[in-house]
Amino acid sequence: MWIDTHCHLDAAEFDADRDAVVARARAAGVGQLVLPAVARQNFDTVRALAHQHGLAYALGIHPLCTGRADLSDLDHLRAALQAYRHDPRLVAVGEIGLDHFVPGLDRSRQQQFYLAQLKLARDFGLPVLLHVRRSADALLAGLRRVPVAGGIAHAFNGSAQQAGQFVALGLRLGFGGAMTFERALQIRSLAASLPATALVLETDAPDIPPHWLYRTAAQRAAATGEPSAQQGRNEPAELPRIAQTLASLRGWTEGETAQQTRANAHLALPRLAALAAPAAVVT
Repeated sequence: MWIDTHCHLDAAEFDADRDAVVARARAAGVGQLVLPAVARQNFDTVRALAHQHGLAYALGIHPLCTGRADLSDLDHLRAALQAYRHDPRLVAVGEIGLDHFVPGLDRSRQQQFYLAQLKLARDFGLPVLLHVRRSADALLAGLRRVPVAGGIAHAFNGSAQQAGQFVALGLRLGFGGAMTFERALQIRSLAASLPATALVLETDAPDIPPHWLYRTAAQRAAATGEPSAQQGRNEPAELPRIAQTLASLRGWTEGETAQQTRANAHLALPRLAALAAPAAVVT
């Protein structure tokens, strides 16, 4: 069984065929997905989807959403974590973090939300799902200031030194579609050389498509047919093929890759291990 540790199943790109997306993932052997929230407005949505499809979810405020968020949303997050603290499908606080790539974002406001959410993760004993985009050093500083119960640095693309520091703090690193591009030399080098216990797999669907789905702006404009083909939409059923890249880089078999990354995901997000085989039960 494969585990997709980061999938935005609630995204609008999946509105037309969400159930089919889950069915295709299951058919491909992806037995578990982790659905991170990005804002107060989708806390209930990701929880409902997790219970509907037998999946896992995380609650948090994404750094790209902090400009629209109100500080009272942090109180709402605390209340939600308190209300669902015994929900076995709530596995982390996330997606949280810092984005130093997108222009025009208020870094001080991002930092305020990041540290507040680290404190919530610490208070509730939950790991974190971290957004890392040209912000690894600042994230590490926050983790040293507010230690948490591990988690995952999602879509990691930092240096080997930074990777080692995240691992030393008890986090795993997420690898997905970007790893499939031959020009992604740094990502592929990390995937090949990091300790085997440091790696987890993810899609970040519908984003970060692997190379076989990627479309340039010109290709998207010229495309006809299914919307997913026009957009180059990623989905969790792609995870086993993405995993083939990791297997090739590590010299592992498919079975070894599935077993190792599944064990790592359970270590990063301990509540995942307690979830039974997926069952569509709504509570």
